[in-house]
Amino acid sequence: MEQPTPGLWQRMTGSAYLMLVLTTLLWGANAVASPLAVGHLSPMTLVFLRWLVACSVLAVIARDAIRQDWPILKTRLPYVFVMGALGYTAFNCLFYAAGHHTTAINIAILQGSMPVMVIVAGIIAYREKPTVIQWVGAILTLLGVGVIATGGDLQTLATFSFNHGDVLILIAAILYAGYTVGLRQRPAVSALGFFAFMAGAAAITSIPPAIAEVMLGQALWPTPQGWLLILFIALGPSLVSQLMFMRGVQLIGPTRAGVFLNLVPVFGPLLAVLILGEKFYLYHAVALCLVLGGIWIAERGRNTP
Repeated sequence: MEQPTPGLWQRMTGSAYLMLVLTTLLWGANAVASPLAVGHLSPMTLVFLRWLVACSVLAVIARDAIRQDWPILKTRLPYVFVMGALGYTAFNCLFYAAGHHTTAINIAILQGSMPVMVIVAGIIAYREKPTVIQWVGAILTLLGVGVIATGGDLQTLATFSFNHGDVLILIAAILYAGYTVGLRQRPAVSALGFFAFMAGAAAITSIPPAIAEVMLGQALWPTPQGWLLILFIALGPSLVSQLMFMRGVQLIGPTRAGVFLNLVPVFGPLLAVLILGEKFYLYHAVALCLVLGGIWIAERGRNTP
């Protein structure tokens, strides 16, 4: 296969960087929207309705892609359902459920471990060999996540302990790392058609958790504010961001794209300052420098494309 020219490769890489940054920005906004949903709709209901709304939009904008890609995708339906169920449904269900059992510090630290899990998943699945510099960059970004999670007091880590919620968020991070690496095996179809089928799989596989929530008497139908949040989450973090993330992984690979996930716990606090009026402290600035510096170092250590 002919390699891209240096100029073309730089444009492709720059495009991937922009899409991955915008993706993490939307996911950071989703973290801010999450507490706003408390009292306005229940977690499993949110997971189901977000994908139901997303699928409704995709049925319109992706109908040609769905029709064109169906002959190929129908032969890969098990793969599509596994990717949609693990990367979209299971991750979100576990993430929201973990919030009822563990602290925000633990969630932030464990969620920040996803880029390292992506590297490990790449090693296991494809025998990739990340450079030492890439490992240094990943560790540095994790330090930035730790600074945010502990409010600048790293001694807080001494009290870090696993509980039921910690296990749930850790499993969610592992599943998403597997999803990220699994995107390399996506069928040779359009990104829009592929995502439409995965969103459909997510909507279908999110029905059982929603039913269980109803049967347990924990379901809460959306209020007007809840519906506004559903529309934002469905169109932003669920639709636009997922398409950009898949394209970014396609352009620069899962290991390098995974490093950008560390921007989510950075954008989250920054958006909380702007939207929720929370104060921005020095440790936020320190963490931002660590995360961005780690991404830069990891990129400097990448192999030749």
